[in-house]
Amino acid sequence: MLSISPFGEARAGIPYAILNNIHFIWAFLIGTIGNTLVYPVFMWLIDSFSKYFWPFRLYKRGVIYLSKRAKKIAGSNVQKHGFWGLMIFVMIPLPGTGAYMGTIAANIFKIERKRAFLAISLGVIISSAFMAAGTYLGHLGLTKL
Repeated sequence: MLSISPFGEARAGIPYAILNNIHFIWAFLIGTIGNTLVYPVFMWLIDSFSKYFWPFRLYKRGVIYLSKRAKKIAGSNVQKHGFWGLMIFVMIPLPGTGAYMGTIAANIFKIERKRAFLAISLGVIISSAFMAAGTYLGHLGLTKL
């Protein structure tokens, strides 16, 4: 559940699972799948909610705030490098990057949906692999002390 939530994505879900004695391969697979599901679900929510709630001021202000934030954080890389910029943006395991902001950036910059899904998925897979390997090796090192 942590891997699909916007509060950590796979960067929180995978370490949590590994540190709670879930085998690192299962943690990687489940965390990656959960985080990869963000794009289709979030795009569907964006399309559905915008259709009905755009006339409401509070909704519109929230969308504009998140869009400006995504454009500020990811804008130059995604706009300049397209697919690869989006993949690298999602891949970097820092707060404010990831599948949710990547989805918003892909929507803002009008990246074709199939290409955006592929870029975000590749970024999630690479980021999840880093998180799983780092957490597993760190946990292994701590248990050897």
